[in-house]
Amino acid sequence: MKVFKSIVDLQNELFLARKEGKKIGLVPTMGALHEGHASLIKRSVKENGATVVSIFLNPTQFNDKGDLERYPRTLDADCKLCEACGAQYVFAPSVKEMYPKPDTRHFDFPPQTTVMEGAKRPGHFNGVCQVVSLLFYIVKPDRAYFGEKDWQQIAVIKRLVKYIGYDKRITIVECPIVRDADGLAKSSRNALLSPDERAIAPNIYKALKQSVDYAKSHTVKETHDKVVADINAVDGLEVEYFEIVDGNTLLDVDSWDDSDYVVGCITVYCGKTPIRLIDHIKYKPAEGEQQQ
Repeated sequence: MKVFKSIVDLQNELFLARKEGKKIGLVPTMGALHEGHASLIKRSVKENGATVVSIFLNPTQFNDKGDLERYPRTLDADCKLCEACGAQYVFAPSVKEMYPKPDTRHFDFPPQTTVMEGAKRPGHFNGVCQVVSLLFYIVKPDRAYFGEKDWQQIAVIKRLVKYIGYDKRITIVECPIVRDADGLAKSSRNALLSPDERAIAPNIYKALKQSVDYAKSHTVKETHDKVVADINAVDGLEVEYFEIVDGNTLLDVDSWDDSDYVVGCITVYCGKTPIRLIDHIKYKPAEGEQQQ
């Protein structure tokens, strides 16, 4: 496996790979890799002749400087995981390499960029679109792999690829959430949880999962209120938002009949710091998908 810090060096290597007829898979990450990332990398390795894992802690998508400073940085361990999963290349550029001058591009794809995370973290999705578009321009992948945990982000990136004219060139591959045995969604932020916080965090998915049966005989509002109450009843957990939305537009639904694809999206503050944990549950999966 080769590690590149230079855009030009990576592009020269990928030119040779394409010359050999290889398809290129891209797994964009911010590092602090875990089993969830590993599942994306393995899938890319299986489906492409060459896989690039980008490891770049993108400053433009953090609206909270403290959050950026706390974010785990584990490049050596990340490279070992990438190699163990069969990736051919790691791209780990510096901030200066990615942004030799400030990126003033503005991306706005309402409602996907303006609701939920977009409303709570102003500028976050603009930063995501800045870095992902740069990675697409640099790598020019045939397929790009994203985890469903960051479910709203996938909806935004689908809008982005159309906007930059890459929707015919790049296939966005959505990969299922990987969870610990107790249900907690794998996340780089989990490493920041204290043992006590880690012990209560699984109550988020527990409440979501239990609400699927509850929803069959209750309204959207009743289901919403029950999930919020169940999680807030756990000492150390506080719901920032829980929205039950149309799975495509991300707009709120008032009734289960409003859409054929209904998803509950949640962010919860866990512990004293606190750490923001994101999850979701599908009440009515998209056509062809299985119920979670």
